[in-house]
Amino acid sequence: MMPESPRWFKSSYSSNGGDCVEVAANLAAVRGIVPVRDSKVLGGPVVEVPVAAFAAFVTGVRGGTFDTV
Repeated sequence: MMPESPRWFKSSYSSNGGDCVEVAANLAAVRGIVPVRDSKVLGGPVVEVPVAAFAAFVTGVRGGTFDTV
């Protein structure tokens, strides 16, 4: 059996062509991590974020925790 490969995607809010990150959420269940990378440096470093930490981050974003305005 082949190990699961990351399937990278950007947020739908990233259509402006600016500074974006990509995530490979398909590895959350398989490996317990969510890889994150810079969308402009596809071969660059990847940060592997534990699922619980990524979920807490997304919850914070949706809840306005990081809003600065």
